[in-house]
Amino acid sequence: MSRQIPPDIERFNIIFRIQHVLMFTTFLLLSFTGWGLKFAYEPEGLSSIWIRVWGGAETAGLIHRIAGITMLLDFIWHVLYLVYLFARKRMTIDLKTTIIPLPKDVFDLIKNFMYFMGLSKEKARFGKYSYAQKFDYWAVFWGMIIIGTSGFALAFPMLVSYVIPEFTTAWIWQLLAIMHSDEALLAIVFILFWHFYNEHLKPEVFPMNWIWLTGRISTEKLKHHHPIEYEMLFPDTPESKKPADKKDR
Repeated sequence: MSRQIPPDIERFNIIFRIQHVLMFTTFLLLSFTGWGLKFAYEPEGLSSIWIRVWGGAETAGLIHRIAGITMLLDFIWHVLYLVYLFARKRMTIDLKTTIIPLPKDVFDLIKNFMYFMGLSKEKARFGKYSYAQKFDYWAVFWGMIIIGTSGFALAFPMLVSYVIPEFTTAWIWQLLAIMHSDEALLAIVFILFWHFYNEHLKPEVFPMNWIWLTGRISTEKLKHHHPIEYEMLFPDTPESKKPADKKDR
């Protein structure tokens, strides 16, 4: 006898949702203030006008540093929380649910491209996370390494100067400024055109994907977007009893 399928399931608990809210709130503050500070040298430019909205360069700089430190602490909290979940065995590495990139993700990408170009009749079937979601997630780690370390150094130059080799002092600060600025610009463009579209503007989720707020996903959406996870959670359903693609196993 098959069990009754619930209307929705929890995808992200309250801790993950709070971490996400802190991340995107600080990201927006950093983007708004950082963009103005980057081009504030133009007295009559739009950036100078914009930075005055934030109370001037000094106030905007203070907001920028506070938001940056908060983001770093939020990121560290997230990593430590993952370690805690693994230590308590509340999270395990399963090939069907892991956020870790796998060879299957490469095949899924190729299969989806073939589907969109009309060369395949079937789309890729995803587990808990698609290749796009994994790329979205791990991009934060790359960004935090580049933006976080360079931003910390620029915010606390006297402290960081104690650990910077003396032979680099002629060029290291310029390099850190470029790293921080250009990687931040890349992050803004990525969030605006990739993440924001996929989670808010795509027709099937417009005006937004409410998972970030509720933490829950309907089982119908789960079956459509993450069929492998659906079949793992509800193995007694007719869909789950159909032969699976060899790549899904």
